[in-house]
Amino acid sequence: MTTPRRPGRTPRALGATGRAIDDRFGGAKFGAKAIKKAFPDHWSFLLGEIALYSFVIILLTGVFLTLFFKPSATQMIYEGSYAKLRGVQMSEAYASTLHISFDIRGGLLVRQIHHWATVLFLAAILIHMLRNFFTGAFRKPRELNWLIGVTLFILVLLNGLFGYSLPDDLLSGTGLRILEGVLLGLPLVGSYATMFLFGGEFPGEEIIPRLFSIHVLLIPGILAALIPLHAVVLTWHQTHTQFPGRGSSNETQKGYPFFPVFVGKTVAYQLWTFAVIILLATFAQVNPVWLYGPYDPGAISAGSQPDWYMGFLEGSLRLMPNWEFNLWGYTFPMNVLIPALVVPGVLFTGLAVYPFLERWVTGDHATHHLLDRPRDVPVRTGIGVAGMVFYGLLWIAGANDIIAHTFHIPLFATTWFFRIAIFVGPVIGFIVAQRMCLGLQRRDRFLLEHGLETGVIMLAPDGRYSELEVHLSKEAAAPLTDERLPTALPLGRPDREGIAPPEARGRMSRVRLGLNRWFIRDLREPVSPHGDGESRHHEEQTPSLEK
Repeated sequence: MTTPRRPGRTPRALGATGRAIDDRFGGAKFGAKAIKKAFPDHWSFLLGEIALYSFVIILLTGVFLTLFFKPSATQMIYEGSYAKLRGVQMSEAYASTLHISFDIRGGLLVRQIHHWATVLFLAAILIHMLRNFFTGAFRKPRELNWLIGVTLFILVLLNGLFGYSLPDDLLSGTGLRILEGVLLGLPLVGSYATMFLFGGEFPGEEIIPRLFSIHVLLIPGILAALIPLHAVVLTWHQTHTQFPGRGSSNETQKGYPFFPVFVGKTVAYQLWTFAVIILLATFAQVNPVWLYGPYDPGAISAGSQPDWYMGFLEGSLRLMPNWEFNLWGYTFPMNVLIPALVVPGVLFTGLAVYPFLERWVTGDHATHHLLDRPRDVPVRTGIGVAGMVFYGLLWIAGANDIIAHTFHIPLFATTWFFRIAIFVGPVIGFIVAQRMCLGLQRRDRFLLEHGLETGVIMLAPDGRYSELEVHLSKEAAAPLTDERLPTALPLGRPDREGIAPPEARGRMSRVRLGLNRWFIRDLREPVSPHGDGESRHHEEQTPSLEK
């Protein structure tokens, strides 16, 4: 900012303030570097920003709700504005939720904004993680950022569960009952863990105050520390990832400066995110607790469904057969332990260790700032699609009773369908995704060799007809032709006359070598512009197709 009367000169007051801040905090160098930092201009990089903006809304609305919510399970008689529940015995937590919804000006809107922001927060984190997975953004030097992202997803999922359990309505109380059953299913420590959390027999009067403290203090405090580390500090310290294209490489950074371009775009995007959440909260009702009534351990409503992010746990509990066994005087209820502990443990542990597992298989220890196109790494893409199918089938299975009722299908038929599909579906998803990637690779090579069809038919002097084809522009061909670091390296020498190479003499070495060859087999092969074959028409007669 400069003064109009003296162009190029900073106003005295502003300059003095800047120098004072720099003398005390030393931010001048960081600020100068930050203003010039380049940010790639691709829509998929904004998925993480949706999560960040949703978190801001959650904090603001959460502070408002904290002023009026009473985290107490003490029983009382409701005498508030909602006539249908007057005279009903309920907890102070449920009564205060009704008070916020019907007696506080704007209270219901703020409640719904808070709920919708949480739903969008988790959805944005999940989609952001999928983008990072399919493009290989988790590779060196971003393994720590990937682990922080997985931790954030787990923490937000737990905080969402605790948050919608606070109103103490019939639906949330049913969720707590399931949580109690999972804790009781833990061998040796189950009863102790249940007594520690609930403070006595279920439901008790301690669980709501404890969940409230965890929901508004413990987990938000951890999130407030991890989100800036994940979104700002590590991203700012490292070079931003970018998609392959003309002018993009592993050594150069292509994009717009942080100020004013990125700042202007991100502020506008933040306002759009706020607007969408507020519109959803205004016109799409969510969690109408007054319709469920207060929690009663002896009652349950038909068709109960949790929020979407807990649907996969609901589905795994519904699909698991009633298996249990006794060992050393202890009962091991596998119908609870497998769906509630093993399934999420496999999902989240698999996400956390995958970057290190892929590095072990591929032997790739290089630093990557250039992303992969999903079609260029079919095995990784197939694994990701298989995981999505597994998660999606569990999520849909959580509504097997709704599906059975809506389509007049026997409930046991839907259950057995999902029990079979949960094993067959991921395999089919992997095969289909892998074949699609190979097909897209062949299409890319065809476009480079022959160009795009124009629909224009040309007559040659010898009477032959042919279609005019145009070569890809340098901009469109760059992701296919530009050099980049290999995604995987061959780890072993090929077999000779049936004799395994020295790299495959141990059991784990043979497994690693086999996985390495499987991973490399379908990687995108390097191609040269226009291929090795001749073009159908002379280059001077062939126009260039601009992107």
